[in-house]
Amino acid sequence: MMSEAAKIITGTNEAINKRETANELVVMDRVGKVYPTGTVAVTDVSLTVGEGEFISFVGPSGCGKSTIFNMITGLQENTSGKLSVLGTTPKQARQHNEIAFVFQEHTLLPWCSIIDNVTMPLQLRGVSKKERNEAAERVLELVGLKDYTKALPRQLSGGMKMRVSIARALVSRPKLLLMDEPFDALDEITRQTLQEELVSIWSKDQKMSVMFITHNVYEAVYLSNKIVVMTPRPGKVSEIIEVPNKNRDEEFRTSPEFNQYLRRASEALKH
Repeated sequence: MMSEAAKIITGTNEAINKRETANELVVMDRVGKVYPTGTVAVTDVSLTVGEGEFISFVGPSGCGKSTIFNMITGLQENTSGKLSVLGTTPKQARQHNEIAFVFQEHTLLPWCSIIDNVTMPLQLRGVSKKERNEAAERVLELVGLKDYTKALPRQLSGGMKMRVSIARALVSRPKLLLMDEPFDALDEITRQTLQEELVSIWSKDQKMSVMFITHNVYEAVYLSNKIVVMTPRPGKVSEIIEVPNKNRDEEFRTSPEFNQYLRRASEALKH
């Protein structure tokens, strides 16, 4: 008889394998960004992000990964090419509250309880306290923090604070979740645990797409169904590596297939 843990893992992997990526959430056509100082951050970037995809970006520091994210969220404007997000401009897409961002730092308000930190996006939109608390309790349970609603950030570990940041991003049910090196400051055990939780969360929302920046090729191979390898500045897309929707579990981490994708991504970074 199958254990509960096995059922959860099986359900997660079946959900991943059933994903469809027909709808295009982000379309970049020869996009470039030149800063007023004359610095060319990225050039000639063409990329499509489909509904339900998990795409990781790897590349050397300063190659424009964060610049690409800032353009997608409308925080910066591209200086060349065409960029559409959710079928409209990045700024308009952000106003629709369908894009969420998780940074490397947790950016929690230290004087607010965990539930108040998580509900902040809904409070700013005028959602009633009852509705936003119900939504917060749902996502806090999803990230394993349902018993910490009244705690303050200083009472949590680094990994728990990152879970709160993820819960805050998810509370608005975004179509597009952008994560900029969210696990880099964590120890390896915590990092792997959060990777597994992120895969589980992503698999349960069949329409949410995740864009993820990392310097860790192991992490990119484990999490992603596509890996975008960037060149040194000015950043270009060197290669896009497709990782078929395999079971994201410990067996996959230690499989020969995992090592093959790992070698391919590492070689792409070298070139």
